[in-house]
Order: sequence, then structure tokens, then C-alpha cells
Amino acid sequence: MQDYRNRVLIVGAGPVGMVCALALNRAGIQVTVFEQEPGPVQDQRAASIHPPTLAMLDELGVAQAIIPRGLVSEAYQYRDRQSGELIAQFNLGDLGDELRFPFVLQYEQYKLTRDIATQYGNESDFDVRFGHRVTEVHESDERVELVVEGPGEPQKHVGRYVIGTDGGRSTIRKAAGIAFEGFTYEEQFIKIATRFDFQGERPDYVYRNYFSDPDEWCNLFKVRGESGDGLWRAIFPTRAGESAEQAASPEGIEARLQKFFPKSGRYEIEYANVYSVNQRVAAMFRKNRILLAGDSAHVNNPIGGMGMNGGIHDAVNLADKLVLVMQGRADDRLLDLYSRQRRHAAVAYVQAQTIANKKMLEEKDEKARREKFDEMRRIAGDPALARQYMRRAALLESLRTANEIE
Repeated sequence: MQDYRNRVLIVGAGPVGMVCALALNRAGIQVTVFEQEPGPVQDQRAASIHPPTLAMLDELGVAQAIIPRGLVSEAYQYRDRQSGELIAQFNLGDLGDELRFPFVLQYEQYKLTRDIATQYGNESDFDVRFGHRVTEVHESDERVELVVEGPGEPQKHVGRYVIGTDGGRSTIRKAAGIAFEGFTYEEQFIKIATRFDFQGERPDYVYRNYFSDPDEWCNLFKVRGESGDGLWRAIFPTRAGESAEQAASPEGIEARLQKFFPKSGRYEIEYANVYSVNQRVAAMFRKNRILLAGDSAHVNNPIGGMGMNGGIHDAVNLADKLVLVMQGRADDRLLDLYSRQRRHAAVAYVQAQTIANKKMLEEKDEKARREKFDEMRRIAGDPALARQYMRRAALLESLRTANEIE
């Protein structure tokens, strides 16, 4: 039987799992990471890394390597899609006196996962196993045992704790019997990536743009893409009665983009994906020797780019506390504090802010829309209010208030 006393098992090799593994390993804790996919998945999910998250990655020796490979985005805009009017622009450079990195880095999450796995995940004390699926979880007073399917016969792996970072359908959360409270939006979202250069046609656009529209709001962001030449991602809600097949069809994609930004010729599409969206938070982030972080613990709509960032904040908070417990410098009740702090951040900030972001973009009452636009202009026009708004949007306030919880 392998020695489990200094080993943590992590299920899910996305950005949250890999950052948590790196933080633990840097402190001398052995980690084994299991991922059912055969390798880092080139999915087109989160791509915005907020300033405090960059600071955390910098402490782990990651940020300086990835910044040159991403897109630095200091500004973000809110626009009225119907009129094309710029409602407000916020510039993170205005927080340069308090931020180590006064910008958002546009860097796809699969690249961050791949970077950490490639550089660190090939040692016995930092063991990343792709193509391995957890099928059973057994817990005792002293350890956790996982049954894992991979090449060959199923194997048993033992650690002092297991951390579930295996997404919204988390095997680990379900094995622990932890409720996942919240709701699913009636409409689905469609994400479309195109090589068309919106900013080339509209130099006043920035890398992160939010378009309010009572009929069909849009988020428009730029990333480098796999080739590095640049892709623009547009996210829309599906229409009432529109099937996923209709939305994702070549005709449906073309019609949607032409309605948003008419141009001659067809759009060159790199990829498109239709998906359901949830707002859910686990009832607890710790149950005995089972811990949750990232999407296993909370999921939300993508407006504002808060999901991955909140998950990485989970990972760093948890790793800091788990190291103390593993090294005998703190009682394991410290892990309950992790659960209280990060669940508060998820409910009071990530859930509340992303729900509010969506409501603002989709507001149908014309009077209410105008009032929200006026309020956004007022905030952007007042330096003190703008700083306060940006601090909340960047999850700085979330970190501060969560860390004050005892």
C-alpha cells in the first residue's frame, strides 16, 4: 500500500485542479491528479484572468510566462446594441496604485492547464494522470481511497484528502452526497469564434465588450487562439423555441453574426458550441476528507468572467490551509474555514454579480434599461465609484470580505 500520509488526490485536471496541485506541491505536499480525458482538452471555455488571479499565479511562478502569450486587456466596455452607443468604459489602469497587474489577461484556460501539466506534472510527487476515471470513493477516519479506471486493470489510490475539481457534474461531490443548490436558465447560450477582426472594422472596440439588448445581448471578446493569430468570441442567448441544432447550424450561425455585425461575405468560423447554463452552489465545500473547489463547488453564467477566477481563488485558499493541516501546524477544522470563506465568496459575489450582469444586459423594460444606462454612466464618470465598481468586478472585494470570515 502506497504511503498516503503526505499525499493529496485531486480529481479533475482543469485550471483549478492544476493550480491547486501546483500550490500544494510547491509547499512539499505530494499530489496525484486524475483526469478522465486523454489529455488537456482544447475546450473554448473561460479565457479572462483577472488581476488578483494573476497575482496568485505570479506567486506560483506562472504569470510571467503566460502574460507574453496572452492578450493584455486594460479596458472593458458596455454598449447599447440597439443604438451602438458606448454607455461606459472602465480602465483597470486606474487601479494601478493597488494592483500588481492592472489588467485582465485574455488567455484560454486549456492553455493554462497545459502549461502547468507540461512543466510540472511528470514527477512522482506531482503525478498527473490523463485518461484515468474515478469510479469509486471510499473514506475512513484517516484517509480516502479512490478506485480509478485507466489503461489496464482498475487501481486503488490512497491519500489523506481528495479534492474534487471535476466540474459541474462532479463525481466527487455526488459521492459525498453534497447538494448542488440553484437553478438552470431556460435559454441556452451559444459561443461562436470567428477569425473576422471586429476591431479592425471598429477601432473603438476593445478586447472585452458587453452589448445590452432586450432581444439578444452579446459578449464579444478577443483571444489569441491556438495559432496565435487571434480569434473573436461572441456569446449570445438562444431564442425561445430555437433548438441547439438550429443555433449551431452554419445557417443559424451566419444569420446571428450578420444580424449582430453586418458585413459582405460569410464569416469564417473556427468553432461554435451551444450549452446549458446554471447558477448553483454546493451546500458545503468540505465534508470530512472530501473537499470541493471550482465548478465542482459552484457554477455560474459566463458574463463577467468570474467562474474560473473564483475557482482559482478557491484553489489557492484551500492549498494554503491544507498545507498547514498536512504538516501538523493546524487542526483540520481549518478546512471548515475554507468552506465558509469560499462559499461566501461564491454566493455573495460570484453568483450575485453574474446574475446581475445578465439581468442588466437582457433588461426588456425600456424605462428600466435607460435607468440602468444612466447609472452605469454615473459610475464610470465618478473616479471613486468607478474604482469601487472595478474592484468588485475583478473579485477584489470578494477576496477581502471572504478572508475576513472566521
